[in-house]
Amino acid sequence: YSTDFEVHRNWLAITHNLPLSQWYYEATSEWTLDYPPFFAWFEYALSHVAKYFDPEMLVIENLNYTSRATVFFQRFSVIFTDIVFIYAVRECCRWVNGKRAAKDILEKPTFILAVLLLWNFGLLIVDHIHFQYNGFLFGLMLLSVARLCQRRYLEGALLFAVLLHFKHIYVYVAPAYGIYLLRSYCFTANNADGSLKWRSFSLLHVTLLGLIVCLVSALSLGPFIVLGQLPQVISRLFPFKRGLCHAYWAPNFWALYNAVDKALTVFGLKCNLLDPTKIPKASMTGGLVQEFQHTVLPSVTPLATLICTFISILPSVFCLWFKPQGPRGFLQCLVLCALSSFMFGWHVHEKAILLAILPLSLLAVQRAKDAGIYLILTTTGHFSLFPLLFTPPELPIKILLMLLFTVYSFSSLKSLFRRERPLLNWLETVYLAQLVPLEIFCEVVFPLTPWKRHFPFVPLLLTSVYCALGVAYAWLKLYVSVLTERAPLRQKAD
Repeated sequence: YSTDFEVHRNWLAITHNLPLSQWYYEATSEWTLDYPPFFAWFEYALSHVAKYFDPEMLVIENLNYTSRATVFFQRFSVIFTDIVFIYAVRECCRWVNGKRAAKDILEKPTFILAVLLLWNFGLLIVDHIHFQYNGFLFGLMLLSVARLCQRRYLEGALLFAVLLHFKHIYVYVAPAYGIYLLRSYCFTANNADGSLKWRSFSLLHVTLLGLIVCLVSALSLGPFIVLGQLPQVISRLFPFKRGLCHAYWAPNFWALYNAVDKALTVFGLKCNLLDPTKIPKASMTGGLVQEFQHTVLPSVTPLATLICTFISILPSVFCLWFKPQGPRGFLQCLVLCALSSFMFGWHVHEKAILLAILPLSLLAVQRAKDAGIYLILTTTGHFSLFPLLFTPPELPIKILLMLLFTVYSFSSLKSLFRRERPLLNWLETVYLAQLVPLEIFCEVVFPLTPWKRHFPFVPLLLTSVYCALGVAYAWLKLYVSVLTERAPLRQKAD
């Protein structure tokens, strides 16, 4: 089973047995509670149902405990909470379809969107095979997006504020929410050229947004502030000592950076340019979550990744402010914020690519250019998740599910935009086609070679680096599209 089964079992036990004051201090297991308080309360609520399935799972000292009843409960709880995700998809489809009746969801663009979201390959394997609770969290995000696109700004702001206190990874897209709400809700009118009417600034609207943020934060963090434990909570939420890269290298800029450093190290040793005794012992390809020093290239600090992320997000935020495109501009900025944070963030998990893929689905069914970017990003991003399912019985399952989703994505979007130019050029097609021989080499050829014993991390290295090229290309292509797109003379109604 995935280690996440033990992670969430331990969190159930902690919140069920210990007082609130000990939740973020308990360290019997290595899988300490490191999610925001709302998620801890979510685990607390689940624990009171879990005790009817198998009370042994709620014993803190039962490390790595598992039973059929425990696994069944955990699987069922993920399925049950997906109700939020299903409702959010319905609302997104209604917005894309122009706020028509619910029966119109069967129209082509909205039906395609529903399939792309509900049967998303990445979310399916991460939640229902690997095991996590991303479905209802992404449901909150998509529902907040739908509410903002429907001009129900306060509802959208409330949902996003709550989401941040369930899982702090969504802070990646907070700039898009903040700027869009300020631009569209706090300023109530535009000039004919799309620029702001500064006299239309609404202090009341700013106050309402501020109250929502403060009240939600007080409800979540207030008890820990009273207990004087806020620094402890923050240290758990942002554990910078975990190292630059996660155990499964996320396909981002730092995967490429690490690969270049590794290649230069090998070259330097072969040419006697480096002293073997001075090379750091911590291997970047050992699959361990730890700090390490680069050998040739400068080592990267958390501050450096923060600066890179901030700089990479700025252009998208400026475009959202100075070239307003309504909900479409908001979605573009949201995806770019997610991708920029994924590309340059500290200790990014490979699963974080879904933070960009899912909202990009809403754009993909509306314009051919975005559909092409979606196909590149979703194919490479989903392929990069393959190492999460590494047992032999899971191999045919992940390949079949990936093929089904990919074939449907390509065929449905191609049919939707059949009257327009091809969604992918020949170079992009060739790049994606090379994922097939890469998978054959990693899963079939490499295990038969003597290299497997000495370099077991090579398949993961190749997968991360190759997929990083595709993710980086999709990020750059979307950025170019946004930066070169002209703002409308008058902002259209949402």
